[in-house]
Amino acid sequence: MGVHRLPAADAIARLAEFDAVIDARSESEYAEDHLPGAVNWPVLGDAERHDVGTEYKQVSPFQARKRGAALVARNIARHVETHVQPLQREWKPLVYCWRGGQRSGSLSLVLGQIGFSVQVLDGGYQAFRRAVIADLERLPPELSLRVLCGRTGSAKSRLLQALAAQGEQVLDLEAVACHRGSVLGPLPGQPQPSQKAFETQLWMALRGFEPARPVFAEGESRLIGRLRVPEALLERLRAAPVVEVQMPVPARVDFLLQDYAHFVADTETFCARLAALRELRGAAVVERWQALARAGAWRDVVQDLLTDHYDPGYERSMQRNFEGFATALPLHLADAEGTTLAAAARSLAG
Repeated sequence: MGVHRLPAADAIARLAEFDAVIDARSESEYAEDHLPGAVNWPVLGDAERHDVGTEYKQVSPFQARKRGAALVARNIARHVETHVQPLQREWKPLVYCWRGGQRSGSLSLVLGQIGFSVQVLDGGYQAFRRAVIADLERLPPELSLRVLCGRTGSAKSRLLQALAAQGEQVLDLEAVACHRGSVLGPLPGQPQPSQKAFETQLWMALRGFEPARPVFAEGESRLIGRLRVPEALLERLRAAPVVEVQMPVPARVDFLLQDYAHFVADTETFCARLAALRELRGAAVVERWQALARAGAWRDVVQDLLTDHYDPGYERSMQRNFEGFATALPLHLADAEGTTLAAAARSLAG
């Protein structure tokens, strides 16, 4: 029993062994990013940290430390009363804060005195973050990636889902980023994660892949919404063999009307998103698309967006960014129906 410090590499390797991973940082620090599966027991909340910091600068460090100590003691007592009472002696947590210092030290001291065996992450979240960044450089070159490219609306993400359903290894970057990667890409009710949280989710996915088996991913640009794809992963994607998914325009229109049904249900949000294209396409063109949407002519506006906006630069962009595009394996899909995608997934897996 008692408190022990654990190096970051050991803590990461043993995460599944702990009964709880406890983040002692404030609510906003936790929300930005945290260790996988961590729960938040703030030793000092956001407002409290601000007040103590202000007193530290404007009054005196000594007075600030006294106030901070009272707040820390009160918060830890609340966590013990709320979370710890039902736990048995065998419960083993990993505790961390920003640098593995005072906040995790205070919480772990109390838990250790109660009689639990507590591990403190040496170096705290910063040490974990350094490990994530290092692995995001190290792991992508080890992967056997196969990249799905294709014009907008060719159901590449759905094909990734079909591959995953058949047990293939899949890296769905748009799902991790909560964004479909274009001006119309934001998902309703699903804000994008922070850059750090995005990278932590990618890190978890990359660590779970078997290097000897192929990993299917969609060809992405450097940015997915406001999030950056890590450079080593982007380079690996752009050097990987390519499968070009091909689908007739009418089928792509059908699929997009289904996949973006939230815009059909909320025309004004759709029109607001289109406004971002004014500089690129001109006000008259964008206003015509907006008028079509408001008139309910959804097939017309979707087809126009495909043929006039998305498709023209597609091949040039693919040739510029993906080395394997010139020798891509063509994959023809008649439509985006589940049976069609399942059959295509089987052909790729074979």
